Amino acid sequence: MAMKRINPRRAKLHRSYEVGELAELTGVHKNTVRGWIKAGLPTVDDSRPTLILGSVFQKWWSKQRKASKRPCESGQMYCLKCRAPKAPAEGMVEYVAMTPTTGNLKALCETCGTMMHRRAREADIALKMPGMDVHRTQALSSIGARTHPSPNCDKSKGA
Repeated sequence: MAMKRINPRRAKLHRSYEVGELAELTGVHKNTVRGWIKAGLPTVDDSRPTLILGSVFQKWWSKQRKASKRPCESGQMYCLKCRAPKAPAEGMVEYVAMTPTTGNLKALCETCGTMMHRRAREADIALKMPGMDVHRTQALSSIGARTHPSPNCDKSKGA
């Protein structure tokens, strides 16, 4: 099952929510909200029912999201398997031009060997991958850009 994106702005700023209400609002289980409370989500007080202010939840959620970000430095690409920015193996990167100005950088992870991708403008390649061997290629032509007609045809030649 794919992880659902939580929209913290669904919680109203000036309203307080019980654990079950916040769980329903965000589309997660009540135990997930209880886990957030154990992880540091502030509550109104220690009495029952446990109440969470909408404004506090929004601030806490944005702080959690910012803490989980791992921006890539120059010379790095994000490896999905390692879940961290990594340098390309042996300093080799391939640039595949998708438009006249932008394209995709492709390289292997130095740790696990998984293919990594990073979108970049052609003018910024030297800044994003300094001192690396960048091999430039053109993107494959689309199926609609064929110059010759397809030999697959339902019509018979004699009719």
